[in-house]
Amino acid sequence: MDMNGWRLAGAALSFAVQVVFIGRALLRPHRQPASRVAWVAIIAALPVLGTLAYLALGETNMGKALVARIRAARDLLPIPGKSSDALIDAEGKYHLPPRQAPLFRVGQSVSGYPPEGGNRATLLADSDSAIDAMARDIDSATAHVHICFYIWLADTNGMKIVEAICRAAARGVTCRVMADDLGSRRLIRHAAWRRMEEAGAHLVRAMPLGNILTWPLHGRMDMRNHRKIVVIDNRVTYCGSQNCADPAFRIKARFAPWVDIMTRFEGPVVMQNQHLFATNWMAHTDEDLRAILAATPVCEEGGFVAQVIGTSAAVRYAAMPEVFVSLMNAAANELTVTTPYYVPDEPIQAALCAAARRGVKTTLTVPARNDSWIVAGASRSYYEELLDAGVRIYEYPHGLLHTKALVFDGEMGLIGSANLDRRSFDLNFENNILFADRDFAHRIRERQERYIAASVEIMPEEVRAWPWYRRLWNNALAMIGPVL
Repeated sequence: MDMNGWRLAGAALSFAVQVVFIGRALLRPHRQPASRVAWVAIIAALPVLGTLAYLALGETNMGKALVARIRAARDLLPIPGKSSDALIDAEGKYHLPPRQAPLFRVGQSVSGYPPEGGNRATLLADSDSAIDAMARDIDSATAHVHICFYIWLADTNGMKIVEAICRAAARGVTCRVMADDLGSRRLIRHAAWRRMEEAGAHLVRAMPLGNILTWPLHGRMDMRNHRKIVVIDNRVTYCGSQNCADPAFRIKARFAPWVDIMTRFEGPVVMQNQHLFATNWMAHTDEDLRAILAATPVCEEGGFVAQVIGTSAAVRYAAMPEVFVSLMNAAANELTVTTPYYVPDEPIQAALCAAARRGVKTTLTVPARNDSWIVAGASRSYYEELLDAGVRIYEYPHGLLHTKALVFDGEMGLIGSANLDRRSFDLNFENNILFADRDFAHRIRERQERYIAASVEIMPEEVRAWPWYRRLWNNALAMIGPVL
């Protein structure tokens, strides 16, 4: 074959590969039209790089083996408080208003946890206070300590928890520690990781990275365990946005301080968080934790109604945005949203705009400086539409506002690890707690108001005055949101 023949064969092969991957992008289930369009454009415009990008990032694939183990663990572990597969009627059982009760049915349909009464919550003052409270609870543990963090650093706060675990393990408490293999890689490579193991703690690297050459064969390496879970003795759990690190967050110090929210819970949601942790643990190990789930009966005396919502691509597609949209649509008077990363899908953006248009006082607070320049630009591409609808937008300038919280009508809310971005929607393992309680909602709302008071409001005329090249940049970044 002469040179022209080889060129023709190469072009034909390249075209055939493009057609195959464009067809795969179009036929892949559980994908929004915007994502299909973005991938078709990338593969068509950049045949080689686009195909390689699709192999690395094109599908929400964490590996068949891990998915099978997660689902097997879910089937094996008894769900605390669940007596049947029927969705709980929270209106009849807990006398919740008709607008609130269906939201718990949405949550139960996601991860199976029913709404349970009898919960109590303590909102910690700041990140340092949260770590100190965790350390105290670990020091008082008598049976077990279960911990899962996305990012865990060997800094002051990170070492406080390391030392507490070492003390607990030394006195015979069973300590099971899980850290994401990417997010916590610095701790995993640090002597502190070995110290916990030498003290007797059981350690797991969640979502292990493995060999870079085999990533496409085993799933996307950027699908991560983003959860932040602490469960102690089946009696207390923590839920919120905080990683195990100092507010100074030395790996990204120029964006510091990280401003987080963390809550200490007691009541039935403890066992639901325990189930969520156990599912992850059993998916990564051969240890059977059914006895721990059966050890403590669910008690619903006093307190408020709440429910754990754990999401991942192994459970159900688009579960997290479905929860957010349901909450936004339920707001009648006020909707206050705090998130560090706002890169919504179309239903989220529409729900926020619709809330403002029907007269709900709708507020979105985000950081002024984001640790992701892609997210920063993409987020601002949505501002004009939100402002035109009547949403008030505030940018927090005093560090990276990392809090993830939604409260509506002063009655109900959601806190946890999930952001309002496609990574939380489609890729990450997340954990959140949905609650119905005026007092707790008021405390979360007060914290949100502190952020708003310290923030700069973004005005419509300011956004409309942005130069064309800034709009072009923001919109271009938003276009690749569905890809990432």
